[in-house]
Amino acid sequence: MVTNDVYVLDAVRTPMGRYGGGLSGVRPDDLAAHVLREVVRRSPDLDPARIDDVLLGNANGAGEENRDVARMAVLLAGLPPSVPGATVNRLCGSGLEAVIGAARAIALGDASICVAGGVESMSRAPWVLPKPEAGFPRGHETLHSTTLGWRMVNPAMPAEWTVPLGECTEILVDRYGISRAEQDAFAARSQRRAARAWADGVYADEVSAVPGTDLETDESVRPTTTVEALARLKPVFRPNGTVTAGNSSPLNDGASAVLLADRAGAEAAGRTPLARIVSRAVVGIEPQLFGIGPVRAAEEALRRAGVGWSDLAVVELNEAFAAQSLACLAEWKDLDPEIVNPHGGAIALGHPLGSSGSRILGSLAWQLHRRGGGLGLAAICIGVGQGLAVVLEA
Repeated sequence: MVTNDVYVLDAVRTPMGRYGGGLSGVRPDDLAAHVLREVVRRSPDLDPARIDDVLLGNANGAGEENRDVARMAVLLAGLPPSVPGATVNRLCGSGLEAVIGAARAIALGDASICVAGGVESMSRAPWVLPKPEAGFPRGHETLHSTTLGWRMVNPAMPAEWTVPLGECTEILVDRYGISRAEQDAFAARSQRRAARAWADGVYADEVSAVPGTDLETDESVRPTTTVEALARLKPVFRPNGTVTAGNSSPLNDGASAVLLADRAGAEAAGRTPLARIVSRAVVGIEPQLFGIGPVRAAEEALRRAGVGWSDLAVVELNEAFAAQSLACLAEWKDLDPEIVNPHGGAIALGHPLGSSGSRILGSLAWQLHRRGGGLGLAAICIGVGQGLAVVLEA
C-alpha cells in the first residue's frame, strides 16, 4: 500500500499553569480553543475550511470538557462549522494518540490537513457522584475526585493493578535499584534545563499566552531548585519511600496543538514543514509497571523507522516521575542520556495529562527544526499500563 508522507507544519501550546494557578480560571474548552485559533492564525495562507479534522486528547472528560471537547473547541475558536472534531482518550498519552490518529488519516489519504493536540485542566476537574442504586438511599454517598488516578474501580480488577501511580513508581524503584539521590538529581536537572531554556528564549516559538491571563511562562518551573532542597522533602506514597512531590511531575493545566499535513496540504498552508513523521508504536504492559511502557514502544518505533538509538539527535521522554524516567533509561542502554529532554521535562514544565503527548511531539519538532535536521523520538508512559512513541525526522 502506498501511503502519503505526513509533516508537522507547526506546533503551539499554552504555558502550563500549576494546580490552582494562573490558568485555573480558564475552562478547558477555552484553553483548547485558544491553541486551535493560534495554530491557524500562524499560517495565514491556510483556509480554515481546508482543515479536514481536529483530534484532541483529553484524559478526564468529566467536567467542562465533556460533550467532545475537540468539537466544542472548533466552534469556540471560530473555525467554520464544517470542520469536524473528535476527542480521544488514552489517558496520559491522549495528545500523542491524537497526533497518531490524525497522521494515520493523512497517510491513508482520508485527510490532507488536520490539527491534533490535547487539553487538560486538572484544576477544574470535578468531583463526581455515582447514581445511587435506589431513588432514596439511606446510607452515605461518596464523591470521587476526577483530577488524577483510579476512582470507582471495578472490583473484578486485581488489586495489584489498581495501586496509585506513585506506588507503581516505588515498585520500579525496587525493581531497578533507583536511589532517592538519583531521582532528586534527575528532577533538579529537569528544573535547571527548563529554567535555562526559558531564559534563552527556546520556547518563544511554541508557547502562546492565553488572553485574559497573566501567565506567560510555565508556572511549575523552579529555577532555584537544588538537590539539597529536594532531599528535604518527605516521601508521599510510602513512609520510607523515595518518591516525593519534588521528583514527580506536578498537577497542571494547559493545551497544545500540532498542524499536520501531506505535501499538498503543506503547500496549501504555505508552510515549510518542521519535521516528518517517520513511525509510531503503541504497546501494553502490566498496569503496575506503567512507567516503563515507553521502553518497548520506543524500541518498536525505532525498528519500524529502520534506525537505532545512535541515530537520534534528541529524545523527548515525558517525565511522569523521575524514577519512571530513570527506569526507562536503564533499559535503553545504547541511548546517550544527555540528549533526553535537553530543555527540561514534565517534572519542571508540567504534565497536563491530555496535552502532554502532543506537547512533547511539538517540542521535538521545533528542536529538530532549530538544529537544521536530524532524527528524534517522542515517548510517553500511560497509566493502566501502556506506552506510545513516535519518530520524527527534520
